[in-house]
Amino acid sequence: MGVRAWLEDGTGRFLSAVDGLSDGDLDAPTLLPGWTRRHVVAHVHYNAEALRRLVHWARTGQESRMYADQDQRDAEIEQGARLPAPQLRELVRTSAAAFAADFEAMPAAAWSSEVVTAQGRVVPATALAWMRTREVVVHAVDLGVGITFADLPDDLNTKLALDVVKQRASGGEAAALAAWLTGRAAPPALGRWL
Repeated sequence: MGVRAWLEDGTGRFLSAVDGLSDGDLDAPTLLPGWTRRHVVAHVHYNAEALRRLVHWARTGQESRMYADQDQRDAEIEQGARLPAPQLRELVRTSAAAFAADFEAMPAAAWSSEVVTAQGRVVPATALAWMRTREVVVHAVDLGVGITFADLPDDLNTKLALDVVKQRASGGEAAALAAWLTGRAAPPALGRWL
């Protein structure tokens, strides 16, 4: 399976999980400390909108950042988490479809365009499919509805694990990760969840 197939499958898993939750279920905690399912759903919605801004940037050359700053991102999630359940479900479904449509409409020449992620990394537009895939699959697990990483394709888990190790290692956790992954130490206490 390739990234685009993972994206479609992961989006389907996430949206199906959300559709299976009652309004009351959305208030339950998730695997993310301090976040309810409403927070996760709101985050996945606003992530689609943020990535759509990067698609626009790649397509037009007009700079369009994911977020003005971390405060904007956090405020959007909090605001979205307070929306009525039917509206929140509709938003996440609509933004997922809009991202897919924007992505499919990208002209071939735009795929080599570079954009800047929320973390300040410069990436080619081709990275956007993976960025969205990572969001939907990890947050499908975070919902705590029975979806686990073991339910995901092995090749997706391999790419995800390598991606996370690279990100953690570049953030100063390389030695602790190397010691653990080579069987020389207990699992390290990692920084904030991704």
